[in-house]
Amino acid sequence: MYAIVVGCGRAGADVANRLSAGSHAVVVIDNDRTAFSRLASDFDGTTLVGHAIDVNCLLSAGIEQADLLIATTYGDNSNLTAVQIAKKQFGVDRAIARVKDPIRACLFGDLGVETLSSTTLVGQAFENLFDQTDVSSDLGPKIEG
Repeated sequence: MYAIVVGCGRAGADVANRLSAGSHAVVVIDNDRTAFSRLASDFDGTTLVGHAIDVNCLLSAGIEQADLLIATTYGDNSNLTAVQIAKKQFGVDRAIARVKDPIRACLFGDLGVETLSSTTLVGQAFENLFDQTDVSSDLGPKIEG
């Protein structure tokens, strides 16, 4: 699979490292060259400094051959725009936007844009912890005062 990961923050670097470890061809785009230091020492992909809503940058990343684009920047608007460009202009099979705002994620999801709300995922994870019978053992050591 040929994948483009937009954004090399903690989430983007983790996704890129996982894809690379799975022997997929990966290109990571970030507008800050220093962000690539988050990639694993054995990362076997390509890095590209640029903005993923810039069509020329996407062409340089090989968007025309991409099977997957995952947008993980800190900006919901940038992620949603990059995903829509990938799907509508270049026909990428699968394009997923990380969206922090759960309402926006739902609205765009209803329009057919594949989104992942990190805020909702964290909320669900905490809810799962709280639903367990003995929550205190999962929250770390007790501090006696």
